[in-house]
Amino acid sequence: MALLTRNRGALLLLMFNIFLVFTGIGLVVPIMPAYMDLLHITGFTVGLLVAAFSFTQFLFSPVAGRWSDSFGRKKIIVGGMLIFAVSEFMFGAVNAPVLLFAARMLGGVGAAMIFPSIMAYTADITTEEERGKGMGLINAAITTGFIIGPGIGGYIADFGIRIPFYAAGVAGLLAAIITLIILPESTRSTGEASKPATGAAKAKAPGMVSQLLNSYREPYFFSLIIVFVMAFGLANYETVFSLFVDHKFGFTTKDIAFIITFGSIAGAVVQVSLIGWLLNKFGEKKVISVCLFFVAVFVLLTLFVHTYWLILVVTFIVFLGMDILRPAISTQMSKLAEEQQGFVAGLNSAYTSLGNIAGPIVAGALFDVNINYPYVSAAAVLAICFLLSLRVLRGVRPAGQAKTEM
Repeated sequence: MALLTRNRGALLLLMFNIFLVFTGIGLVVPIMPAYMDLLHITGFTVGLLVAAFSFTQFLFSPVAGRWSDSFGRKKIIVGGMLIFAVSEFMFGAVNAPVLLFAARMLGGVGAAMIFPSIMAYTADITTEEERGKGMGLINAAITTGFIIGPGIGGYIADFGIRIPFYAAGVAGLLAAIITLIILPESTRSTGEASKPATGAAKAKAPGMVSQLLNSYREPYFFSLIIVFVMAFGLANYETVFSLFVDHKFGFTTKDIAFIITFGSIAGAVVQVSLIGWLLNKFGEKKVISVCLFFVAVFVLLTLFVHTYWLILVVTFIVFLGMDILRPAISTQMSKLAEEQQGFVAGLNSAYTSLGNIAGPIVAGALFDVNINYPYVSAAAVLAICFLLSLRVLRGVRPAGQAKTEM
């Protein structure tokens, strides 16, 4: 772990940046009921607003991944943080729904630049043995931000419904400045960017649509499918969670904030302390399949529990399963990516964005029909993916390498 220890400062700064981005994504969730009342909008519109961020993240992720390979990770991270900060300030300042959508979409551009660059930077500074630990740390920050964002937003909103977004904007601006001053450029990305293009590298890089259409040929394609399903399930679950428990149980904002905050902190502790051991002990394949099974079961169980503490336990297990699943998938793909870390991280981000687009839209539309339907759909998709994982993940091999357990 000498290399990981030597780059601990860089990893901590990367974790801080990605935490801020995904906290910004989650901040919008607890204030959606207030916006529904203020703007007289439906659950479907709420889903669209949550999905808007991920839509532009999806559009820009593949090209941002290539930029990180060509121009260096640091430049793209700093640029993405500045754009993200502007989007948060804008969301806090505007009133018209169309401008709210515009602000969220601008934030998606910033996230698209940050996410693949940070994942690729992590791969640059870790060995294969350290990769699971490094990805676990980064994904702990991602999951904590995405899940704890609603909790933070719920508490800060007591001082004003726009305050959470101003706070996120200030934090994003400070993070960009700190990153610009302190973070060294990844030596591997610098070296790759400075090399003259030769052979296949001279060919024009494929566009986003071409990348997605041809991604089924890659050895990590099913991992990308799981990335989509995981993002769909979590976004589906979280988008309507505050609305669900408010309508069904009359939970207060503080009740909801505590449940989400507790789940995110506990999950992050597991990622930091156990994810490397889990992946080394059982392999990515077993970890992925088991997590898919438990997440599907406990998403469905949400419909059958009625007390505050049972809901707390069920929600914690759902978040924990997602916390373990994400780094398991990222680690597997990074091992298969070879010299295309930025490219593969871009595809990872694109599939995540597709799930984050579809999940809130489906959840919002189903919520308007029946408040139980979003969780039924999420559980069904996760269960199908679990069954597929038992067959598809068996015998996956990295190109040109011996059989690798998935």
